[in-house]
Amino acid sequence: MSPAQRLACGIRAVPGVSKTFAATQAAYRFFNNPRVALRTLAEPIVWVLHAAYVWLPIGLALKAIHLGTGAAWAFQWQHALTVGAAATMILGVTTRAALGHTGRPLIVSRGIGIAYVLLLLAALVRVFGPALLPASYIATIETAAILWIVAFTIYLVIYAPILTLARVDQKPG
Repeated sequence: MSPAQRLACGIRAVPGVSKTFAATQAAYRFFNNPRVALRTLAEPIVWVLHAAYVWLPIGLALKAIHLGTGAAWAFQWQHALTVGAAATMILGVTTRAALGHTGRPLIVSRGIGIAYVLLLLAALVRVFGPALLPASYIATIETAAILWIVAFTIYLVIYAPILTLARVDQKPG
């Protein structure tokens, strides 16, 4: 192998190494956070944010594996970050913000708790389904899509009135 080829191999390894470092740091920060505790499992509006954050090190680790080894199953890192981390965080934050900005207590309904679970299941199916059930690739995508759609439909049905009606505390806004 020529020096130029060795250099090219080293340059190609940098993104994988940086994603490995980022995944390790994200996991370290999560598991060493004193605010993350089992008591938060009783509060869906809190645990959904923690669950969304857990997808960051998962997505980054999958990306590092994909970049480092080319493993086809790890290519699903994109869905870990978009469905797992981003969409779940968006749903969690919007439900919390909508309640707070409309003068309601920061307690979500059982339906929204179910929406959180469905969205997390969508992420699990989309990220790990193709690797676990390669012969059912299309079915895993369809299942994840249905779970995602149902989760956000539940949000729409529950939150449309919250966001379109007057504040419950009679304050302007």
